[in-house]
Amino acid sequence: MPRHKPGFGRVAACVTTGLAALFSPLSAMACPLALVLAIDVSSSVDASDYRLQMEGLGEAFGDREVVDAIVSNGGMLVTAFEWSGRDKQVPIATWTWLDTPASVQAFAERLAGASRSYHRFPTALGYALGHAATQFARAPRACTRQVVDVSGDGVNNEGFSPPIAYRAFDFSRTTVNGLVIKGADPDPEDYYRRTVIRGPDAFVETAERFSDYGVAMKRKLLREISGNVFARHQKGHPASARWTASDLAYRQLRREDAP
Repeated sequence: MPRHKPGFGRVAACVTTGLAALFSPLSAMACPLALVLAIDVSSSVDASDYRLQMEGLGEAFGDREVVDAIVSNGGMLVTAFEWSGRDKQVPIATWTWLDTPASVQAFAERLAGASRSYHRFPTALGYALGHAATQFARAPRACTRQVVDVSGDGVNNEGFSPPIAYRAFDFSRTTVNGLVIKGADPDPEDYYRRTVIRGPDAFVETAERFSDYGVAMKRKLLREISGNVFARHQKGHPASARWTASDLAYRQLRREDAP
């Protein structure tokens, strides 16, 4: 029987590990950014507004500058959901890895072609943020930065508020940015600046009307993607370790907030 030279086992183990990492689709590759898109579909958003919003979102992701930013930055993970009332959070797209023009374009088309889930419910912004926080635990890999991109045209008017959501869920590694569609009273821009945005380099982008949504979203995405160069790298455990606590907190808040 042939005898292996000393150290052969260690070399073989390293090769095996390397091959496993190489052929695992979302294994050891770097992930600069995990982005959760939270899209407002509350009753203040009519059918025309909704279509402008979703087509604008698709146009923003399909824009050449945004595509180039995603690819040159090393790719990103992204997921999207619609939100309105307390228990009305509906997925549009599950976690998707974008790192080529084709993958970004396919995601853009998926957003632009989405069908609305609900249209008669209030603005439960705290619930939307709580739901967004739990999504990072389901991401297929840990990323350097975690960002929630929440858009809306009004203030919270049902359920627990954003500050309560921030106390109940783990946002220690998460930045929350806002895209406000202006025009409502009270002013949602001031509300988002005071109450919603949170974390390192958080900001509010504005659209004067829903027809401006796509342009505003493009500015927002470019800032979020390119901001990775200047991001504050924070150490922490993988999000999956926080799933149980976040999920329980979300359910508890729903029970306490029930009529």
